[in-house]
Amino acid sequence: MINLQRYFINQNADENQRFFIEDREDVHHITHVMRYKEGNHIIITFSDKKVYKCEIISINDNNIELRLDEKQDINTELPQHITICSGLIKADKYEWMIQKATEMGASEFIAVGMDRSVVKLNESKVAKKIDRWQKIIKEAAEQSYRLTIPNIYFKSNLKAIYDMINHYDYVLIAYEEQAKHGDLSHFKHILKQFESQDRVLMIFGPEGGLSDKEVSLFQEHSTLVGLGPRILRAETAPLYALSAVSFEKELLG
Repeated sequence: MINLQRYFINQNADENQRFFIEDREDVHHITHVMRYKEGNHIIITFSDKKVYKCEIISINDNNIELRLDEKQDINTELPQHITICSGLIKADKYEWMIQKATEMGASEFIAVGMDRSVVKLNESKVAKKIDRWQKIIKEAAEQSYRLTIPNIYFKSNLKAIYDMINHYDYVLIAYEEQAKHGDLSHFKHILKQFESQDRVLMIFGPEGGLSDKEVSLFQEHSTLVGLGPRILRAETAPLYALSAVSFEKELLG
């Protein structure tokens, strides 16, 4: 199974139903990149997080018909639902971050125009950017055997995020001043409190960090945490945080 290519279908699994891959890019990848033929097998992850080894029954220009062959017992999701909310940073760095954070288990991304963001995103370009980011996330989810494809959204400022905080069990702000002042245990203490299925919002600044005004906006409804003794780059900090969650809640159990 490990060597089989993985794809997603936006339907629930049903062994009595026929299924078709209809996504144009997936059809192209299967037929022209992987050069699969009828009778070959692939792995399909369904919307209900069920995973099946499937046989290719027929290949057409617009779709590929599948037969469910063998259910796979796989659980690759973090126990917590982690939303990575981060300031806009340079395109290549941001794309690298969302790719790696998807591999490491992030459930959702929110890109935000923050006070110190050097990168600006015009409203006219938002849809195109979201499409590109979503494609990167989808490919990373397939590569890393995720059971879901994280979604990504754009908000023009942090005030829009403040209006959403009631959706989360924890709101953590990665604040470099905490690290500078030697706060190395608070983050660890918070991680230990996480329960299975908790919804966690983690906020990270852009290259210049969060402004005092942005931090004060969440003052009564968040926890400031330092991420170790070193000052991390904007694209590295979310990966550090996800690694810490995985170590504490998966490896240590």
